Order: sequence, then C-alpha cells, then structure tokens
Amino acid sequence: MAVDVTNLVLGPARLYVGLFGATEPADSAVTPNGITSPPNPSIWTDVGGTDGGVNFEVDSTYTGLSVDQIIMEAGARLTDLKMNVASKLSEITLENINTALNNICTINSGSGYRTMDIVVGSAASQPRYAALIIDGWAPFLSSGLPALRRVIIRKVLSQTKVGLGYDKKTQQALDCSWATYFVSDSINPVHIVDQDT
Repeated sequence: MAVDVTNLVLGPARLYVGLFGATEPADSAVTPNGITSPPNPSIWTDVGGTDGGVNFEVDSTYTGLSVDQIIMEAGARLTDLKMNVASKLSEITLENINTALNNICTINSGSGYRTMDIVVGSAASQPRYAALIIDGWAPFLSSGLPALRRVIIRKVLSQTKVGLGYDKKTQQALDCSWATYFVSDSINPVHIVDQDT
C-alpha cells in the first residue's frame, strides 16, 4: 500500500467537560476546515489552554487460550479493556480545580471575591461522574480541506493528584488523568465522529 500523506494527523485539540449523561452535540456538528460547532456552553465547559496535548488511550488485554496438545496459544479472548484521557490543564481556575477533583467542591461568589471549599463529608465518597469531549484533527478530506475528529467519552472519573505549587520559574498546571467506565449494554462508553466528504 502506498503512503497517503493526507492521513497524517498533527495539531492541538480542545477539551470540554460536562456531567455524566449530559446532552451530546449532534454528529453533524463536526464540520470541515477546522471549524466546528462547539458543544452547548451551558452544558459543556471548555477547560481552556492545555500543555502537552490531550491524549486518549485504549489499553486492551487479551488472555491466551491453550491446550496441552499444542505448544503455542490457540487463540485469545479480550478479558480487560481500559480507556484513559490525560491532559495538563494550564488554566488554574477554581472550575478546573473542581473538575480535577470530580466536582466534590463548592464554589461561591461574594462582592469582589470567589471561594471554593473542598467537601470531605461522607457524600464526597460517592463520585460524580463526568463526560469529556475532545475536539481534535482527523485525516484530510478528499477535497484537501482539513477535517475534525470529535471524541465523546461518556463516563469518567479523574484520578488526579491536585497540587498548587508556587515558585518563580515553574508554570502551574493540573496534570489530569480520567479513567473511563462502563455505561450500559445499550450505550457505548466512547463515540468518535470524523468529518467526512
């Protein structure tokens, strides 16, 4: 097969977070030439700048099938599947800190100030699942226009150790990692949409 350079992908993505079960944008909202309809901002929050990209990974484990009479494995079955999203959030807002802590915080406003309290009562032990949207790039269209890829991850929890470090030479970032979880037999945990034609 000859190399098709239009299938090479490079470029940044935008990351949005919403609550588990949030209304998803229509597949048709993914459009060509680097322009896409962002998800509804009253439902999906743009986390802003990232540092080092946004990475979605699928890690599958296959367990071999074997019998005494054959010296090599006869086949395998998928026995474990883990999906993960990782990104460094560069904008250290109270909302992004709360996102990294699985929305266990309360944020309030006063005259000229805002507050955030990290709640540690028994209710905090019951996780509030989130959903993520990654708007990135797909292979070029046959017309030569750039195309977008939207990845919707429907049920995640942050596995992040949040730290706020202050010194004169290190930029702060929230180094986030979200594990993906089963939704239901009728709803897949991840949905990917590529703009086409």
